[in-house]
Amino acid sequence: MPYDDSVPPTRRARPLLLAAALAALCLTTVAGCGGSPDTTDGAGADASPSATPTAPASPSPSPAEPLPRGPLTGRTVVIDPGHNPRNREHTEEINEKVDIGTGRKECDTTGTSTDAGYPEARFTLDVSHRLRELLQAQGARVLLTHDEDRPFGPCIDERARIGNEAKADAVVSVHADGSAVGNRGFHVILPAAVKGGGADTSKIVKSSADLGARIAGHFVRTTGSAPSNYIGGGTGLDTRNDLGGLNLSTVPKVFVECGNMRDPKDAALLTSASWRQKAAQGMADGIADHLKG
Repeated sequence: MPYDDSVPPTRRARPLLLAAALAALCLTTVAGCGGSPDTTDGAGADASPSATPTAPASPSPSPAEPLPRGPLTGRTVVIDPGHNPRNREHTEEINEKVDIGTGRKECDTTGTSTDAGYPEARFTLDVSHRLRELLQAQGARVLLTHDEDRPFGPCIDERARIGNEAKADAVVSVHADGSAVGNRGFHVILPAAVKGGGADTSKIVKSSADLGARIAGHFVRTTGSAPSNYIGGGTGLDTRNDLGGLNLSTVPKVFVECGNMRDPKDAALLTSASWRQKAAQGMADGIADHLKG
């Protein structure tokens, strides 16, 4: 779930062209946008406690060895794993409010989990590592906003700043939702047109919408999961103006809610290592499609 969604969102209409494009992609899916769980691998070691982190550090850089040349050579992508596995040990710090341009919100939240206790923060790190590997294989320079190298956070304003300072060509924040049982599917959150205080998304609304639509289309096709049946009106796209990570971004950025951890059927997918690989592949394909134009 988004790390700064402590108040109800203000919804805005999605562009009809994006919805039509997603619907067309959905119709090409062999299984009709239906996902099936892989029951051979669950949360397992992913749900184990994380190691004690070191002091706060800068964004995790790509490996020192030269990246392979490929279609994304010369491009920079920032991956933002939602939450931090140790946030629950630092509630005082993450409850401190920070400026999001249009107001103030909590630094971060703990995120959600499955009923069996598999944390969203573990899920997001796992998928982010897989996504990094896929993008690096295509030649992209990839940064993570954190990689268990700090005791909590980073705060939502710093997450946005990391992408901005990297002059990223695309930023993707990886999440999973925590909604009611029966609410299923993924959705991609797009930045609304926001201008006030330190927030101004006017230059990234269009490019972020394109990034989000392409990720949504490839996510359907690769994972077999359907767009959310409870957010986005079946498009898999949702526009919000209350998320600091989007409001403060000056580069194209979206959030991807990969599924609902509180629904047993979605949880079976999210705790499957093979499905998480598909989720990473869908996002990588969407990012690459966007960057290639």
